Amino acid sequence: MPSITVQPSGKTFEAEVGTSLLAALLAAGEPIEHKCDGKAECGSCHLFVQEGRKSLSRAQRPEHERLDSMIGIGSKSRLACQALLGTEDVTVELLSFASGL
Repeated sequence: MPSITVQPSGKTFEAEVGTSLLAALLAAGEPIEHKCDGKAECGSCHLFVQEGRKSLSRAQRPEHERLDSMIGIGSKSRLACQALLGTEDVTVELLSFASGL
């Protein structure tokens, strides 16, 4: 089972392979916005994947389109609702404007 480390809190927890980052973060009690219920329509669950990006599922067209329309994205940007966990550990950075922190 891969582990997810959340920055800036440093909290680490495990989640099942194939689980979306959004579902795993919510199950662990992490505060992350998710206005469209995981449909890649709002971009509110935008985060940065600092480590383990290659282990996540590949971004599909709806995610690319949403990210392309947003300000503040970068090469480490993903929508937590669309990124599915692989077998490797992942470190994510929750963004203060996205998570309400």
